[in-house]
Amino acid sequence: MATVEKPVLSKYRDRMDKAVSALKEEFASLRTGRASASLLDQITVEAYGSAMPINQVGAVSVPEPRMISVSVWDKALVISVEKAIRSAGLGLNPVTDGQNLRIPIPPLTEERRKDLVKVAGKYAEQQRIAVRNVRRDANEDLRAAEKAHVISQDEEKRLESEIQKLTDEAIKRVDEALKTKEQEIMHV
Repeated sequence: MATVEKPVLSKYRDRMDKAVSALKEEFASLRTGRASASLLDQITVEAYGSAMPINQVGAVSVPEPRMISVSVWDKALVISVEKAIRSAGLGLNPVTDGQNLRIPIPPLTEERRKDLVKVAGKYAEQQRIAVRNVRRDANEDLRAAEKAHVISQDEEKRLESEIQKLTDEAIKRVDEALKTKEQEIMHV
């Protein structure tokens, strides 16, 4: 049987911080009316029998403020990359030119902005769930440590409240990031 160690708060804080930073990376892939290479970061392409990020099958560049260019390295993957971009839900329609894809960024309509705000909300909710899962894991570890008599009941209660504070703080940062992104998307 594995030995039970005293739970360390910094481990759980790090995991919550990772959830918040993952949210910010996901937000970078939501467009705000300007072309950005990070817009395509979350898109994966079926290539060589597995799902790969676009930047591993081609070079992504931004030649103009409203245009993204993808130079696909393998001619056989051009159609897969085009399909992945179309089905990503970003409202982008790539134009194929040999092994290059030109992706014009259309101006955002009010309806599209609202859709993007909903997507941002989904991303934020996923990370809130991730933070709560870290809290659940931490509380389970605390109960196991108390049961194994590594920590006292008083210490378990104290650490539980500390973990709740960390959770509240992380969820507050997720909410702030969401509010900022919503304002950025809705800004015309």
